[in-house]
Amino acid sequence: MLSIKKYAAIDIGSNAVRLLIANIIEEKGKDTRFKKSSLVRVPIRLGADVFLEQHISDHNKERMLDTMKAFKLLMKTHKVVKYKACATSAMREAANGKDISELIYKKTNIKIDIIEGEEEAAIIAATDLHQFIDKNKTYLYVDVGGGSTEFTVIHNGQSITSKSFKIGTVRLLNDIVKKETWNELETWIKKHTEAYEKIDVIGSGGNINKIFKISGKPLGKPLTYFYLTSYYNTLQSYSYEERITELDLNQDRADVIIPATRIYLSAMKWSGAKDIYVPKIGLSDGIIKSIYYDTVSSNTQ
Repeated sequence: MLSIKKYAAIDIGSNAVRLLIANIIEEKGKDTRFKKSSLVRVPIRLGADVFLEQHISDHNKERMLDTMKAFKLLMKTHKVVKYKACATSAMREAANGKDISELIYKKTNIKIDIIEGEEEAAIIAATDLHQFIDKNKTYLYVDVGGGSTEFTVIHNGQSITSKSFKIGTVRLLNDIVKKETWNELETWIKKHTEAYEKIDVIGSGGNINKIFKISGKPLGKPLTYFYLTSYYNTLQSYSYEERITELDLNQDRADVIIPATRIYLSAMKWSGAKDIYVPKIGLSDGIIKSIYYDTVSSNTQ
């Protein structure tokens, strides 16, 4: 017996807003499969407002509303049966974040959960990593966002500890990350990875996905610290315009890719990792899984 349902995840980040629609495939006697059906990304960059002005501008409020109306229609046409919308650091820190989420609910009936950094890290860590990781190894999972980066230490297939740091690409672009925050991150990574003889990094986020795609490596093969350093230096040798024209990067990717690479390289350096694996998963995937497992647990109670 085969059952296919569609679930959707809305990820309201500091750099972009995403709608992921996935097929949940249940077949008797087999593991449930999660297959991406559609991904729409709108680069609103809420963090540029919030991290400098502490509130979301009227212009971006309207863009958010239009985006959510469009997402509502897309979910309807895709026949999505369940969805969940999560907002991260920009909405969390905006003085008018709650008001905007209430306005969106009033106009579109989309309820937005404004989640804390630790909850974000937990959702990301709950993504189905077992198909990407070796249960006998230790990993530092790094999910780079526009406003914050979530770090999780995974040992023998289990999450050991997670922490969210206010170091994100949009914050770094606007030069508002204090040196103390970097020092705190360095201390945390070293403290939680020093007990392990060998550690690899798992990277998620749009920027590392793009770098991985450019590398031409097959899925499952890691990028080396040497390769990432070399690419970082290449990026810095081009102007913003050249990164768009010569390196074929989107406008909203061409600036944030440099601070993102800096975060991954710092994590690798401080943990002593020589390789970074890129499974192409993130918060949206974690939201889809959380909807599914919440449904399963409520059905069995």
